[in-house]
Amino acid sequence: MGPPRPLPLLLFVLLLALLPSPPAAAAAAAAGGLSAWGALRGAAGSRRASPAEQEAAAAGVLRRLLPSYARSFSFQIDSKGSVCGESSCFRINNVVDNSGTGGAEILIQGTTGVELVSGLHWYLKYWCGAHISWDKTGGAQLASVPSPGSLPHVKGEGVKIERPVPWNYYQNVVTSSYSFVWWDWKRWEKEIDWMALQGINLPLAFTGQEAIWQKVFKSFNVTDRDLDNFFGGPAFLAWARMGNLHGWGGPLSQNWLDQQLALQKKILSRMIELGMVPVLPSFSGNVPAVFSKLFPSANITRLGDWNTVDADPRWCCTYLLGPSDALFIEVGQAFIKQQIKGMYLSFVSLQHMKLDFVPKFLNQIKGIYRYSFFLLSFWMYAEYGDVTNIYNCDTFNENTPPTNEPAYISSLGSAIYEAMSRGNKNAVWLMQGWLFYSDAAFWKEPQMKALLHSVPIGKMIVLDLFADVKPIWKMSSQFYGVPYIWCLLHNFGGNIEMYGILDSVASGPIDAHTSYNSTMIGVGMCMEGIEQNPVVYELTSEMAFRDKKVEVEDWLKTYSYRRYGQANAEIEKAWRYLYRTIYNCTDGIADHNKDYIVEFPDISPSSFSSQLSNRRSMSIRSNRRRFFLSEVSGSLPHPHLWYSTKEAVKALELFLNAGNDFSRTLTYRYDLVDLTRQCLSKLANEVYLDAMRSYQKKDLNGLNSHTRKFLELIVDIDTLLAADDNFLLGSWLESAKSLAVTENERKQYEWNARTQVTMWYDNTETEQSKLHDYANKFWSGLLKSYYLPRASKYFAYLTRSLQENRSFQLEEWRKDWISYSNQWQSGKELYAVKATGDALAISRSLYRKYFS
Repeated sequence: MGPPRPLPLLLFVLLLALLPSPPAAAAAAAAGGLSAWGALRGAAGSRRASPAEQEAAAAGVLRRLLPSYARSFSFQIDSKGSVCGESSCFRINNVVDNSGTGGAEILIQGTTGVELVSGLHWYLKYWCGAHISWDKTGGAQLASVPSPGSLPHVKGEGVKIERPVPWNYYQNVVTSSYSFVWWDWKRWEKEIDWMALQGINLPLAFTGQEAIWQKVFKSFNVTDRDLDNFFGGPAFLAWARMGNLHGWGGPLSQNWLDQQLALQKKILSRMIELGMVPVLPSFSGNVPAVFSKLFPSANITRLGDWNTVDADPRWCCTYLLGPSDALFIEVGQAFIKQQIKGMYLSFVSLQHMKLDFVPKFLNQIKGIYRYSFFLLSFWMYAEYGDVTNIYNCDTFNENTPPTNEPAYISSLGSAIYEAMSRGNKNAVWLMQGWLFYSDAAFWKEPQMKALLHSVPIGKMIVLDLFADVKPIWKMSSQFYGVPYIWCLLHNFGGNIEMYGILDSVASGPIDAHTSYNSTMIGVGMCMEGIEQNPVVYELTSEMAFRDKKVEVEDWLKTYSYRRYGQANAEIEKAWRYLYRTIYNCTDGIADHNKDYIVEFPDISPSSFSSQLSNRRSMSIRSNRRRFFLSEVSGSLPHPHLWYSTKEAVKALELFLNAGNDFSRTLTYRYDLVDLTRQCLSKLANEVYLDAMRSYQKKDLNGLNSHTRKFLELIVDIDTLLAADDNFLLGSWLESAKSLAVTENERKQYEWNARTQVTMWYDNTETEQSKLHDYANKFWSGLLKSYYLPRASKYFAYLTRSLQENRSFQLEEWRKDWISYSNQWQSGKELYAVKATGDALAISRSLYRKYFS
C-alpha cells in the first residue's frame, strides 16, 4: 500500500495554551451524577480545531449553502464563555456597527463551529422562512430568504439558544451500507454541512476502517488472501464488521481500501474543523478464520448461522475472539493505536538537532507564516491522529454471552473496555442499547447492571436506540445510573415509506431529560437508511435544542410554510391530516415497508384462505443480531397499516389542489410524489388481497381483473417515480459504478448495489434469501424491471392453476422467479438518472384514475 502520506498541520503553541485544558475524567464526577458538560469538553482528542478554524469552517458551510450571503453573517466562537458560560449554546444578534465586519448584518456566536452553523440554520428557519433537507428529499428551500442587505433584524439584545443536553448523535452502524456506501467527498461534504446545520456534534465515523484492519491484522500475520474471505463487499460491510457474515459480495480491492481511507481522513478533518467529536470503531472480537490456526490456544468460538439459506460456510458462521482472552486486548489496543497513529515533532527541539535542513526549513516556515519558529509545532499523521476519545463497540449485539452469570458478563465488559483504554487512556465506550430490547429475555436487571457497571460511570454511553417506540430508560431506572442518549430509530433497511410518531419525538426527549435522577445526555437519530421523511428528522434534530415539549400541530404549520416557501391553507390542512394519520403511529410496531409490490409473498395461495379477512395482522420475527420483519411460512403477511387510508387520500387531494402555486418547488414535488406513491401502494395491497379472494373462489374473471389492476399499479407508480430525480434506481447504480477504478470493480460494485436492494443475501434454486426485499425501495426502474416481472410470473402461474384445475406450482414459480432475480443482479442494463415527465400532472391523472 506504500508508506503513509504525511499530512502536516501547523499548531500554534501560544493558541493551544489559551484553550481550556481537558477536564478530569467523568468517572471522578460526584455521586449525584455525571458532569455532562465536562464530558463534552473532555471527549475530543488533542487534535482540536482552533476558534479561528471553526469560524472559518462555519463560514465555509454558509458559502456552500448561500454563496451570495457570504459577507452577510459574522461568526464568532465564544472561547471565553462570556456568552454561553459553562453550557453549549449559540446566540443570534444584529451587527450594530458593521463598518469593521465587511458589511455583515447578523452576528452568530457559539461554543463550537457546530453551534455557529446551528445558529445560522435557526436564523434562516425562524427569521427567513427557509428550509433545509437532504437533496433527495427536496433539498433546500431558500427562495424566501430576503436579499443581502435586507436580512430581518433580531429584536432586543438577540436570541440565545442553549442545549439542554450536550450531545446530538447521528447514524446507525448500518447506515454506512444502506446509504453512504457509494458516496464520494462531494456528497460527504454536503452531509457534514447538513449535520452541522442540524446541530449534530457526535457523528459515527466508520468509513475506511477496513484499511486500518488490514494493517492491524497483517501485524498478526494475517495475509491479504485471508482478508479476502473476511471483508464483505462494499454494500455489505456493515454486517461483515458486526460478524454476521464474511466474504459475501467481496473481496475488497486495494483500490477500495486506499480510496475509502483517504475519504475518511477528509471526513474526519472536516468534522474536527467544525468542532464535532467523531465516534470511531473499536474491536468487538470479530476475527478472520485464520486466527484459529494462528492462535490455536486462543478463546475463539464460531458463531451460529445468520440468515443464510443453508448455512453455507463461505458466508456464515464467523469467528469471535472472546473478550476474556488476552489476545482480545492485544488486538483491540492495536486497532485503536493504529487509528491514532501519528508523530509529533516540536520545532523548538528540532532547532537543537544537528540536521542541516532544519534551519533553512524553519526559516521558510517563518517567512511564509510570519511567526517566530519557536511558537510552531508540527504533526505528521500516519492515520487520523488523536481526534476523539469516544469509540463504538457492540459485541453483545452480535453474540449473546454463553451464560447469564452476572460476574461473567461483568468480566467481559471490563475486558472490552480495557482493550479500548490501553489504546487510548481517555477512551469512552459508546454502545447501542438495542440488545436490551431485541434480546430482552436474556438481559434482565442483573445482567444489564453487570454489563453497564463493568466500566466506571462516565466511561460508557448507551444509545437508547429505539426510544421513540420502546424506551429502555423507563424500565431500567435510567440505565442504572449510566449516561444515555435518547434516540430515534425510525427506519429499517433504507425503505421508502411515509411513517413517524411526531408526538413521541416532540415529547420523548423532554420526558427523559426532566425525569427523576435523569442520566440522559443527548438526543440521537439512528435510522438505518436516510433521505426519507424529512419532517421526522427536522423535528428530532430541533429537540436537541429544546427544553419544552413542542406543540406539533403549531410546529407543522410553520414547517409547511418553510418547506414550500409560502403559506397555503390547503397545504396546512393536508399536514393536519398527515399528522393524525401517517405521522401518528401509536401501535408500538416497528415499521418496515412490507407492501406487496416490494415484498411479494413467497407462499402458496392455498395455505392462507382463512386469513384473507384479517387485514391488520402482521407477523414479526426478531433475529438476535439484526431485527427484521418477515412472513412466516404458510402465513399471509399483511403490510403494516396504522391509519385511515381515506384520510391520507384526502391529504393527497389537498396537496393536488395547491399544485398550481407550488409546482416549481422541489420540496413540494418530492412530498407530492411520495404521498401519491404511499396512497397507491396501500391501494395495491387491497387489490392483491382481492386477487387472492378471487383465486380462492375459483373466479378466473375476477382474478384476471384484479391481476391487471395490480400490474397496472406497478407500472403507474413507476411512471410517477420517474418524474422526480430522487426516486430513480439509476442514480444508485451509477454512483456505485463511479467509484470503480477497474472493469472488475465496476462489475462487482454494480452487483453489490443491485443485490442489496433485491435478494440481499444468498439463495438456492428454489428458496429465496431469508433477507430478500429487506432493503426494498420504491424506485423507478426497479418497479418495472424487477417487481413487475416477479408479480407477473406469480399471477401467470396462479391463472394457469385455475385454468388447468390443478394446485399452484409454488416450486416452479420459485425456480422461475429466483433464476430471473439472479440474472437481474448480474445485469448491466442502464437506468435513467434524470427525471422525465410532469410530476404534478401525473399525480393528478393517477388520483382521477384510482381515487375519484
